[in-house]
Amino acid sequence: MNVATNSFAGKTGLVTGAGRGIGRAIAIHLAKAGCDVCLTARSLDQLVAVQSEIRALDRPAKIVQADLTSDDDLHSLVQACGPVDFLINNAGCGKLAPVVQARVDDWDQTFRLNLRAPMILAKELLPEMIKKGAGAVINIGSVSGKTGEANGAAYSASKFGLVGFTQSLYEEVREHGVKVAVILPGFVDTPMIPPVKHLDRKKMIQPDDVAQAVLYVLSSPVTACPVEITIRPQKTPYR
Repeated sequence: MNVATNSFAGKTGLVTGAGRGIGRAIAIHLAKAGCDVCLTARSLDQLVAVQSEIRALDRPAKIVQADLTSDDDLHSLVQACGPVDFLINNAGCGKLAPVVQARVDDWDQTFRLNLRAPMILAKELLPEMIKKGAGAVINIGSVSGKTGEANGAAYSASKFGLVGFTQSLYEEVREHGVKVAVILPGFVDTPMIPPVKHLDRKKMIQPDDVAQAVLYVLSSPVTACPVEITIRPQKTPYR
């Protein structure tokens, strides 16, 4: 799906985890579609690089370095970005380990970033969308939010939770004209997936594919909302 340039002119979108991978792709696609973007991530260097790419398109991009597991940083981010039309909760993490060997601190970090931060950002930014009678909250989940896998209990649980949050939030704000959706990609070619000998990365989902799904939700008619989108590789990436 191609979205015409400037179709989102006058709109502002906040993208979390925007320094690389899926977040970077979403930010660039939004900018190309005419949206003003506010980008956040932990790495300032990565944010500056993405900001430069967007400015090369003659589009503005505000950057806010933040650790979304910190309540202080979440508050500062909301204050810095101000009211937004689109909230794209993309930032995420997850360390693989069997339950009996996992560190509880890693579980806490996973839940704070993957689930708690999106909930808080939605809570803080939704009132203005409701007041306008328009807007969108899009959560980037994972197919692991539908099917649990060994050694990924905390990651899967957090993504299952994100699906449940999305469904509940949709029911709460649908009558206010605010779209709420969760996008569930499978294998995406990002730095989060380390090099694996028998994995053909060219057959993996590309970050741009997920960004196109985001634009699809945002450009859907006012009479419809794609609440849940699952994206799988067309061909198996395993050699």
